[in-house]
Amino acid sequence: MNPLIDQLNPYPFEKLKALKEGVVTADKPHIAWSIGEPKHTPPAFVLDELTAQLGQISGYPPIAGIPALRQAISSWNIKRYSLPENGLCPETQVLPVTGTREGLFSFVQAVIDRDQPEPLVLMPNPFYQIYEGAALLAGAKPWFYPCDASNGFLPDLDAIPEDILKRCQLFFICTPGNPSGAVMPVEQLQKIIQLADKYDFTVASDECYSELYFDENNPPPGLMEACSKLERHDFSRCITFNSLSKRSNLPGLRSGFAVGDAAIISAFRLYRTYHGCSIPLPLQKASILAWGDEQHVIQNRELYRYKFDDVLGILDQSLDLTQPEASFYLWPKTPIDDQTFVRELFRQQHVTVLPGSFLAREFEGYNPGKNHVRMALVATRGECIDAAKRIREFIQEH
Repeated sequence: MNPLIDQLNPYPFEKLKALKEGVVTADKPHIAWSIGEPKHTPPAFVLDELTAQLGQISGYPPIAGIPALRQAISSWNIKRYSLPENGLCPETQVLPVTGTREGLFSFVQAVIDRDQPEPLVLMPNPFYQIYEGAALLAGAKPWFYPCDASNGFLPDLDAIPEDILKRCQLFFICTPGNPSGAVMPVEQLQKIIQLADKYDFTVASDECYSELYFDENNPPPGLMEACSKLERHDFSRCITFNSLSKRSNLPGLRSGFAVGDAAIISAFRLYRTYHGCSIPLPLQKASILAWGDEQHVIQNRELYRYKFDDVLGILDQSLDLTQPEASFYLWPKTPIDDQTFVRELFRQQHVTVLPGSFLAREFEGYNPGKNHVRMALVATRGECIDAAKRIREFIQEH
């Protein structure tokens, strides 16, 4: 067996399962706010196209995606991030992936140079666990930069030591952030690009929550936009990941993309030729329609807006929380230890949220997720209202 597997940490939901094991709950319907799995209805026109294209399941799907899908992804990015016309080449700068989770993991395996001494992968803390696992299995070492309230849940780039930047091969960012929903401004994205040039590393931006925001006139910026404003139209050293999972309520479609630096995309495409993950043809055809329509995305944001208004109105006086800039998460501080809070809330109110300490690592003596919980407002509006009332009752009683 690969000895690096022994370095992997238990996944947060395995730890959550163990935390809840043996707990006898209140006789109330269970409400799950722990997993970030969208529950809104997928767009009907995408499902219809999926059904209509099922006959193409008999063919092998191309690793690089069909040209029409690459063009749809390119067109969406150009419009979304105000890139120049034809500013993202569908042939050389676009690569479909089977969801961001798979794409992020395989990307790390492709870009890490194991011949270099002690390669580092920098990542936010708290973080999406795929970053860490992918780094470890690529033979690299994770290095965690804190994203806590002291800096608006954004990285303090000036606090990263120069010797760490010199050893960095890959710098992960997540914007909007998971779990905080904090959005990195263009200026900070550009500063990371400048650091990448100075210290010779790749920037990978996980932007899977980019379309879940609250101000229709102020969408979150992205790494491609930051490059474009620097007139860096080759997107050198920069790769962005996104998918249809959150944007279009299609997590089971497993359809996403990597876009950016053509040289990196070329190497990643070669890796994937052997890796073997490609989106089935019916799913590619359905994805083209999803990337080409914005009305269902606007409606999706409106549904989340209602739920955030409801929940924040109920919990405002009970928990230390604020509305995020984007995403479907709340990231409140807990009045007691986060694991005790989660276990007792589950016991007494049959509501599941995720301990913040499970989403972070203790690094240099500090776990920035401790005494926070992540609440994913993915349930129905009625269930979200019910969950918020139960949490308020739980806090008031204790």
